[in-house]
Amino acid sequence: MIDKLLIYFSNLPKEVVVLILSFLPISELRGAIPVGLSIYNLGLTKTLFLAFLGNFSFVIPFLWFLNSLHSYFMKIPFYNKFFCWWYNRVKPRTKNIEKYEYIGLVIFVGIPFPVTGAWSGCIASYILGLNFWKSVVAILLGIIIAGVVVTISTLGLTQIFNFIF
Repeated sequence: MIDKLLIYFSNLPKEVVVLILSFLPISELRGAIPVGLSIYNLGLTKTLFLAFLGNFSFVIPFLWFLNSLHSYFMKIPFYNKFFCWWYNRVKPRTKNIEKYEYIGLVIFVGIPFPVTGAWSGCIASYILGLNFWKSVVAILLGIIIAGVVVTISTLGLTQIFNFIF
């Protein structure tokens, strides 16, 4: 999937591609960091800055949207169908968040597994009715943890591949 996005975005500057990848719910920083470090060789500082910026940039507007405008958009069939599909994918994973609240939200966002991350963390916060600003902080901490995990994984894999080949 990431390779198709890279082809689609091939005419854009590398920094913009990393920023976009980190913003998208499909890849988030879990896709952007490996691309920035391993494919584009942007350097650690630049890659992390762009990945964190892109991944966090939507959190406040999206949480505000869910808390303010979401009920109006549910009347639109396409939106309703998509949100219900996403809700059904996220809801089973919210048990630990419900139990541990904000610590659970940090862990949910911070562990780089499919259907976890900042976008799904916003949905989980909305589903559970968690406090807006506490959720923003928890999601930010989760993004930082995920960034560290993905960076360590990426640099480790890069070093292994360099050694082998």
